[in-house]
Amino acid sequence: MRGISGNVLALGLVSLLTDVSSEMIYPLLPLFLTGVLGAGPAFLGAIEGVAESTAALLKLASGVVSDRVRRRKPLVLAGYALSALARPLVALAATPAFVLGVRFGDRIGKGLRTSPRDALIADSVEPALRGRAYGFHRSMDHAGALLGPLVAAGLLGWYSLDLRTVFWWAAVPGLLAVLLIAAAVRDVPRPPLPERSAAKLSLPHGQLRTYLLILLLFTLGNSSDAFLLLRAGELGVAPARLPLLWAFFHLVKMLSVFPFGALSDRIGRRGVIIAGWGVYAAAYLGFALATSELQIWLLFAGYGLFYGLTEGAEKALVADLAAPAERGSAFGWFNAAIGLGALPASLLFGALWQWSGPLTAFGCGAVLAALAAVLLLGLVRVGERRA
Repeated sequence: MRGISGNVLALGLVSLLTDVSSEMIYPLLPLFLTGVLGAGPAFLGAIEGVAESTAALLKLASGVVSDRVRRRKPLVLAGYALSALARPLVALAATPAFVLGVRFGDRIGKGLRTSPRDALIADSVEPALRGRAYGFHRSMDHAGALLGPLVAAGLLGWYSLDLRTVFWWAAVPGLLAVLLIAAAVRDVPRPPLPERSAAKLSLPHGQLRTYLLILLLFTLGNSSDAFLLLRAGELGVAPARLPLLWAFFHLVKMLSVFPFGALSDRIGRRGVIIAGWGVYAAAYLGFALATSELQIWLLFAGYGLFYGLTEGAEKALVADLAAPAERGSAFGWFNAAIGLGALPASLLFGALWQWSGPLTAFGCGAVLAALAAVLLLGLVRVGERRA
């Protein structure tokens, strides 16, 4: 398949295995925190926000470093290895603060690997195939996220294991992913970094900066997906069905992200992203107004479609707008914009939910998404590189 070979294929398989590991834990984490450890929605928001914002700062630094040292693989390998070792330690948690520490370590690993990995994918394919490449990578990621909850559900239901034992089993696919990176991923020769960029780290200019600022605004309304699982539990989704709901969600993402990524190669990135943000706003309003489990399943399908529309196109647009020698830095700023918005987004959402209810929290996210879509339509002229 054009655009899907070598590094793109290997990194796709790595993401599949890593997400099997991660998603054996993640859909059970809100239940574990609130039901076993006694945490509330506000603390859940704090955990997710701190974890993602920590990762954001490291994504920026690792992207810049990968441009300057001219090698991306060592950072990718180190990041995946750290997460694979840290993630299962949640099984040892006796307090919510311990879970915060584990998530902190896991997200440090994510911060080290993400920007170098995204830049390595762009280095490995032709510009006209970037949407396909990122779409494929995200589809493999979601395939792992589909399998992970199914494995967890099987361990919980068929083998009657407890939550902590399931968390320990999550170490196996994570370690397999690390071995695959060591054996199959290769660095790609690329142009030297311009002298003016080697001296200091600076904000992107022109269209790339405008796009990232709009993305930051959207992210302020895009809180942790853990709140969706919490909402599902409120509306009657039993704990044993939460992993199945999460798997269904990732099935929708897996099936939609590759074709929509490829579509952005043909019709342009901006329209596909705007459509995705519109679907997000509608889904969040739906979560605010939902009253039954059936509605929750339908809303998770719509929310998965949002990811399918945006994940490949958003990253491909960064690669389109960035100078080739500075893609690591560009993806660092892209991931920083998302991650730095995660802490206030999750803290705000958790606080609004706890003190004003889910209608206010989800409604705020929907409004910010709609505003970001309007600004992207009016301010970003796709196809122009940064000044």
